[in-house]
Amino acid sequence: MSEGTKKPFERLPTKVVPVHYTLHLTPDLKQFAFNGTVDIDVQVKEATNTVVMNCIEIEISKAEFRTSGDQSVVKGDVSLDEGTETLTLTFPNPLPVGDGSLHIIYKGTLNDNMKGFYRSKYTTPSGEERYAAVTQFEAPDARRAFPCWDEPAHKTTFDVTIVAPKDRVVLSNMDVVKEEMSGELKTVTFGRTPKMSSYLLAFIVGEYDYIEGLDEDGVRIRVYTPVGKKEQGKFALEVAQKTLPFYKKYFQIAYPLPKIDLIAIADFAAGAMENWGLVTYRERILLVDPVNTSQATKQYVALVVGHELAHQWFGNLVTMEWWTHLWLNEGFASWIEYLCVDHCLPDYQIWTQFVNSDYKSALRLDAMANSHPIEVEVGSPDEVEEIFDAISYCKGASIIRMLHDWIGDKDFRTGMHEYLTKLSYKNASTEDLWTSLGVASGKPVDKVMTTWTKKMGYPVLNVSAKQEGSSRHITISQTKFCADGCDEPYKDYLWMVPVTIATKNTKSAASILLETKTSTVTIDNIDPNDWVKVNPGSVGFYRVNYQSDMLTGLLQAVSDGSLDTRDRIQLIDDVLALAQAGVGSTVKVLELLSAYANEKEFTVWETLVGSLGTLNRLLSNTDYHDKFKKFAENIFTNIVKELGWEPRPNEGPLIPMMRSMLLSAYGHYGNRNTISQAKSKFDNHVCDKETCHVDLRSTVFSLAMKHGNEGTFDQLCKLHSKSASQEESVRLYRAMGYGQTSPLVTKCLDYAMSDKVRAQDCCTLFASAANSSKTGRVVSWQYVRDNWQKCKERFTGSFMLQRLVSSVCSDFASEERAKEVEEFFTANPVASVERTVKQSCEAIRLHAQWLGRDKEAIKEWLNSKS
Repeated sequence: MSEGTKKPFERLPTKVVPVHYTLHLTPDLKQFAFNGTVDIDVQVKEATNTVVMNCIEIEISKAEFRTSGDQSVVKGDVSLDEGTETLTLTFPNPLPVGDGSLHIIYKGTLNDNMKGFYRSKYTTPSGEERYAAVTQFEAPDARRAFPCWDEPAHKTTFDVTIVAPKDRVVLSNMDVVKEEMSGELKTVTFGRTPKMSSYLLAFIVGEYDYIEGLDEDGVRIRVYTPVGKKEQGKFALEVAQKTLPFYKKYFQIAYPLPKIDLIAIADFAAGAMENWGLVTYRERILLVDPVNTSQATKQYVALVVGHELAHQWFGNLVTMEWWTHLWLNEGFASWIEYLCVDHCLPDYQIWTQFVNSDYKSALRLDAMANSHPIEVEVGSPDEVEEIFDAISYCKGASIIRMLHDWIGDKDFRTGMHEYLTKLSYKNASTEDLWTSLGVASGKPVDKVMTTWTKKMGYPVLNVSAKQEGSSRHITISQTKFCADGCDEPYKDYLWMVPVTIATKNTKSAASILLETKTSTVTIDNIDPNDWVKVNPGSVGFYRVNYQSDMLTGLLQAVSDGSLDTRDRIQLIDDVLALAQAGVGSTVKVLELLSAYANEKEFTVWETLVGSLGTLNRLLSNTDYHDKFKKFAENIFTNIVKELGWEPRPNEGPLIPMMRSMLLSAYGHYGNRNTISQAKSKFDNHVCDKETCHVDLRSTVFSLAMKHGNEGTFDQLCKLHSKSASQEESVRLYRAMGYGQTSPLVTKCLDYAMSDKVRAQDCCTLFASAANSSKTGRVVSWQYVRDNWQKCKERFTGSFMLQRLVSSVCSDFASEERAKEVEEFFTANPVASVERTVKQSCEAIRLHAQWLGRDKEAIKEWLNSKS
């Protein structure tokens, strides 16, 4: 599918390349426009009469070339190509080889699409609506702010000057070196940046407060917030003050800029962006309000701060040569953010949560036929949006974690230091990283890791055991794990798999590098009744399929608590995935879920809630759905009774998160007492009788809406109109979709498309509606089809249309629906969602096959239990 015939993509010619930009901008925050002048020092490497660079949505009024020596000026003819997003300057004679400069005067629009140089609406403390001018340039949008070589390999320095109203805050990557007043305006000049890629440049004009501090090395850190909310930047500041020194020590390289600013932006399509020295965030991903911020959000803020600050080294100091190597940036930062938070905030037990989030997300997506390799060839930067997904981020992080464990922390850190030192202020490919880590460790890193980055998917290890005296022979064979169970086309696939084996009494009883299809490992001095666990800690990126008697032993280890937390998570996730693929039995999944009834750990319960949710969405298409809900409700009875509704003194951060999650599940599966209490707390909250505790609001709001009516929806809207917190707004959006009738779902979607909801948050309401019930799915999909043109216009920010399609389409479970989705997007093609549509249709068909295969066996089992 495509939106029309386009010229084949070509990277920019390199006969003329940039060396330095001097950029002068004057944004108009009332007319939503800006005037710009850019002087680009260039090297002419080969005589040519044309200069080609990137440019879109900009009007050029003058373009000249000046030679370095005699300063003669030559005017260029201007040609803009919207299809290729390029500007071609044609000169009457070939430009002489050597140094020169381009002088370009232009103007542009402060768009409302959350990309390039755009406007962001905010409300002052007095209630007045105003606008800030902000930037988001990754991947291909610096070209919307100034003509440039908008490719990551073209690293240059930048001098930025901005003219703005004198009462506005003006920020860029570097410190202010000069500020001059002239009437109502000021001219702010910033220091020269280090050599960097265009997508990392940033500038902001608006009204902000800030809180600041120094890290232990004297780097100035500021957190910029909406006016009147600077105290909400305190938590992010504290995390940043710990994080910068942590990375300096880890990489053995100091942070190279004199300052770093973290700023909360009102309208922001991505979660955050690592612009060097000026990191931008959605408000709810940076601000922590002691009264209104939940523990879950606080943890997320810490992770995202850790992620973006890691990029200051890995991504900014050393940058991928082209978007094909995007995973180098995102996979590495997604791994080390957990290492950082584990150092800064150990109470979160964050590595266990990694297994539940990144690791499992990657395993799910990468089992599909419409996944892609970590290293995927990217042509046009337009294609980059398609690979900003769980493969680049989560699988990338998972295989880095596996590699780190395999070669050891000492060698890993040595290799990372060598890589970052050798390539500072340069560009890199994946092979450069493997070379540095291979030299440091003396292990065949390139040979092993290429099997994980160059091909799609991952293996399932089929494990059997044979006891002979006091020895046990463990036979391990690998095949590609496929979500549909059909591995026949992939028989030749082979990974080099670091495998570790634990027993009841030994955490690391054996380790091998599985290089062949099958291998046997012998463990001595093991009792015949001891269990054996492959992949302890869920470090290896693969699934495990145990022979029946081995699985029975592990079930006992779940019940008696002798199996590690991460292993309890992996076990249920693997058994569920094998059932989905038709390799295992869904009845076994139900039996295994029952074995977790006495579970105490938040992260394990998170997996159980997710697994039950998967089954719940599937079985909502059956006539015995209510029996399943009763089964699920009973699983939560003991733990909910133990936790109760009220917070207790000195609870760790995970207990409030667990309480909210489990009460929500208990209520949504139909527990009447929980529903009654939630409705009572909601009524007290909306009439200001008793404010609901922040960690319980999501649960209370969603249960009230699920068992409410139009009046309940209106009360949520009223709470939204009074909310000054983006986090609180998102809580309300997630609840609004829980209405159980078609009119209530439609009301939610109409609200999403109204001007009461920022475009960045629109998809949250669609996802809530589509995921909350079968009715919600049907109505949401029909609504998208009926309003497709409006949806395309509304979901213009990066990644938003993909999120919409995935949220609304993926949970159906019939061939008819799959064909319906395919036919709609064939008739209404959008290139950026092509992969998402394929993945959604594949998911629908997988659900249909799973249901058709197992629904009678599930029904029989549920009947036997009821």
